[in-house]
Amino acid sequence: MEPLQRGNIRLAATVVLTRERRGGIEVFMIQRPGRGDFPNLHVFPGGKVDEADFLPELCDGVDEASADRAVGVAGGGLRYWVAAIRECFEECGVLFATAAGRPAIDGEESQERFSGYRAMLIDGRLDMASLCAREGLRLACDEMLYFSHWLTPEAAARRFDTRFFVAAMPLRQNALAHETETQNGCWIRPAEAMRLCEAGEWQMIAPTLTTLRMIEPHAECKVLLDTVQKEAHLPELTDYLRREGMQEIR
Repeated sequence: MEPLQRGNIRLAATVVLTRERRGGIEVFMIQRPGRGDFPNLHVFPGGKVDEADFLPELCDGVDEASADRAVGVAGGGLRYWVAAIRECFEECGVLFATAAGRPAIDGEESQERFSGYRAMLIDGRLDMASLCAREGLRLACDEMLYFSHWLTPEAAARRFDTRFFVAAMPLRQNALAHETETQNGCWIRPAEAMRLCEAGEWQMIAPTLTTLRMIEPHAECKVLLDTVQKEAHLPELTDYLRREGMQEIR
């Protein structure tokens, strides 16, 4: 497996949650707190890949070999999918998992019960494997589509080798940004998010802006996901994008 950290570079995963509203797609974005990595920036939910994220026996829809091929590694690629699912749950309360073939969260009662698990995951009192054992969960990795690959430029003191994923918001769940992990969260149209950045009201970096530009032309989640499945969403990898950290998808 590739190491979780090499020098000052740490493996990470990010999730672009999407939903359809009249007139087009919205994405869920959060604002980082004014401390830690990427202070005050508006970003998509995500974070570091952990050693405990290697759970091939609990993953549905993506196996080890196909995950490794998708991201272009010799082993451990499935960790990115699990990290994306875990971070999505921790940062916005949305869980891509099933129990006995049904969505693990399918209404207010289960959402409330799982909010306690969410707090325990964030506090380090529980890991994803233990949560899956308690609730009989399978991780719905096939609902996370690999989207893009970014590496923080060399000038940064702390760098992240990040795989971006895109997913459609599950039915009967609510996205709610965590009160300590983030400052706030909201659903927003990509064009409006870019307008706020251009007006100086939001701060965003190149990976976020490029992702918004890739999503903005699509009016429906199904069309977007079909395009991503075919890898037809990727822009030309220009010198500018390379300088900003965009990598070949594998």
